[in-house]
Amino acid sequence: MAGEAPILHHQHVRLYEQVRSAHLERARELAPAAIVYRVKRYDFDPSLTDGVELAQADTLAAARLAMRSRITRVEVDEPLYLDSLPRTAAVLAVLGMKRLGGAPRAEVATYAIEDLDPFAARPARVRSRVRRSIERVLAGYIWHRLDTVVYGTSEADALYNTTFRRAPRRQLTVEALPSPCACASDDASTDGSNEGPVERDSDGVLFLGSFSPRKGFADVLEAWPAIVSRHPGARLTLVGAGELLPEARAAAAADPSIRLIVDPPRSVVHEELRRAHVLVLPSRRVGAWREQVGLPIVEGLAHGCEIVTTSETGIADWLIDAGHVVLPADVLSAGLADGVVDALVNPRSPDEILADLPDVDGRIAAGRALFREAGVHP
Repeated sequence: MAGEAPILHHQHVRLYEQVRSAHLERARELAPAAIVYRVKRYDFDPSLTDGVELAQADTLAAARLAMRSRITRVEVDEPLYLDSLPRTAAVLAVLGMKRLGGAPRAEVATYAIEDLDPFAARPARVRSRVRRSIERVLAGYIWHRLDTVVYGTSEADALYNTTFRRAPRRQLTVEALPSPCACASDDASTDGSNEGPVERDSDGVLFLGSFSPRKGFADVLEAWPAIVSRHPGARLTLVGAGELLPEARAAAAADPSIRLIVDPPRSVVHEELRRAHVLVLPSRRVGAWREQVGLPIVEGLAHGCEIVTTSETGIADWLIDAGHVVLPADVLSAGLADGVVDALVNPRSPDEILADLPDVDGRIAAGRALFREAGVHP
């Protein structure tokens, strides 16, 4: 496959099913490692790849990379992320076979934020039940191969320790909260250029991410007329891409209070986060999917935004305690409009919101803790 390398240069590997811009940004604050991935997310920004060893590889190619490379540490996707199971299991099996041949044992760790048991429901079709049985076996194999698991939420901790019997040797929880983004405290853009400060829009609402039903995108569009009628001057910026992009284009064309930015570079994303007063992400459960944390929520917090979301996020309790708006999972458009208007009239400054955040980004702290690197800058 494109990007496949015959041998990885780093002995530390991050094996991801999907790679996105956030992974590349974090890579600069974590110990150097190769990122081996299968697909790129819609928000992948190639300008962030400089200095990062990347290898695109499907299951067989990833297994070959593991066979030919010296790997002493590997961070894998969490065991309840079913899409990644075959690839992760194949790589761990190869590393196990290499150990039988005298290679050193590779340390294995994962960061876990899943909060919905994918094995709870019994599929109706026989073929699906067989597949689910195989996935359960693979998930159990990966879980029992782990040396360390760092949970991003207490819900993930509870889920894993009721789903699997034997726990890894090291378990700890590092709440998935961001630290203030550096761009929120200076005038520099994230690519290092100096484009001047971005003025905060006290009437600005931002939807950031996938234009999809599960992220509540259609609910935001449905609630917007009621929001504007109650808070004249409110402005909605839609940033992202996804299956409901045609609806986004139609809404922006019909309503001058709606602005659309499709799949922009990260520097623009950071600018819009600095500009917005409110970030809205009313995630709702769809099938076997539930919002784990919500990267847009994390990024909104890091830039001092008021957050409007639902109880589906794994940090809902923290958001409530910190004064943000957390709505019921089954909220209707009228309730969503109430929540957004409440957030718009909240007089808190970005600095007040940022003051609630930790000094070290939770995902960075977790990444260092996976291999006992807590507090150590690479």
